[in-house]
Amino acid sequence: MGSDAIWIVGSNMTKFGKHPDKDVIDLASEASRKALKDAEISLADVGVLGVGNLMNAGAGIGQQLQKQIGQTGIPVFNVSNACATGATALRVAVMAVKAGETDVGMAVGVEKLAGAGLLGQTGQKPKSETWEPNGRYGALSSTEGRIGTGIMPGVFAQIGMEYGHKYGGTSFELFARISEKNHAHSTLNPLAAYQKRFSLDEIMNDVMIAYPNTRPMCSGNCDGAAAMIVVSDEKMKSMPKAVQKRAVKISASVLTSDPWVDGCQILPDVNTLTRNAATQAYEQAGIGPEDLDLVELHDCFATAELVHYDNLMLCEEGGAVDFFESGAPWRDGAKPVNVSGGLQSKGHPIAATGIANIHEVVMHLRGEAGDRQIEGAKVGLAHVIGLGSACGIHILEKVA
Repeated sequence: MGSDAIWIVGSNMTKFGKHPDKDVIDLASEASRKALKDAEISLADVGVLGVGNLMNAGAGIGQQLQKQIGQTGIPVFNVSNACATGATALRVAVMAVKAGETDVGMAVGVEKLAGAGLLGQTGQKPKSETWEPNGRYGALSSTEGRIGTGIMPGVFAQIGMEYGHKYGGTSFELFARISEKNHAHSTLNPLAAYQKRFSLDEIMNDVMIAYPNTRPMCSGNCDGAAAMIVVSDEKMKSMPKAVQKRAVKISASVLTSDPWVDGCQILPDVNTLTRNAATQAYEQAGIGPEDLDLVELHDCFATAELVHYDNLMLCEEGGAVDFFESGAPWRDGAKPVNVSGGLQSKGHPIAATGIANIHEVVMHLRGEAGDRQIEGAKVGLAHVIGLGSACGIHILEKVA
């Protein structure tokens, strides 16, 4: 029998940052063991394993992980879905439990990314001064730098500038203040890669990466892993009382890709698939954005955070600037956003990010977030987006 209600009973992550003494499997093992311990179960209880990794997508990281923590013969799904990889791994576990194939699913996201530099398309290098058609994208001259860019800082710089052009109110300083907020939040997160508060002047006068994003306004490539255990409603009710008390309900689990819209065949459209995912998630959970107590969204750049206020409907359409100016997304505001420090401070080991964002919400709903705790938090949303494109949204609720 399938299960309508899915519960998170185990959740953990490594500290994000540089881990020169650990490889991908070491990091994944650390997060996995901690999540299993958190759920008070062993790997022998797990019926399906979804493992996300992007940089070694063809290496069978899930099976390698089993060799280190235990091989039990269960199905393993290795997933790769850009920055939504971790959320996709969790979707695998959620769907298996919902379908009744198992009562216990495990999801892991892991990445070694420290020192990776800029990520994205750079266009083909010409073999000669005479152009010749070659392959799917070589049949036309490269679009890189001509009608836009596929390099991540440039993509999200364009997105923020476009929002300002359409609705007004944006400025270099405004985007820098968003980053100032997230770096301030990070000082309370011991697992963040960077725990330093930056002044507005420091942010604005740092190295410009892609206007209007300076270096502190960009997510940090780093190493890390996160893991999560999900169970059916029936299984949750049979677990120890201490586990039941800390269980968090997944009220919505949504994964979207691009619908067809004019222009999306050439340049990325992070707005439409995020708004579609949010619409589905709110409907699935039976709540609205006004019910959220906190949000962890994909702030890969300061410009991205602003547009996602709008895409997640935390404000009225076109109202992202006013939403930020109201103070709402600060930790002590009406709608705290990225209390963890966000990707700009917590770091962004790509495949781990989706699960780590969910883990942050879980910690607040359990009342275990320490000095950064959002008091009385009962409902939270976690969001990630990977260009290509994929968007994952999970809405979590404290029920016990």
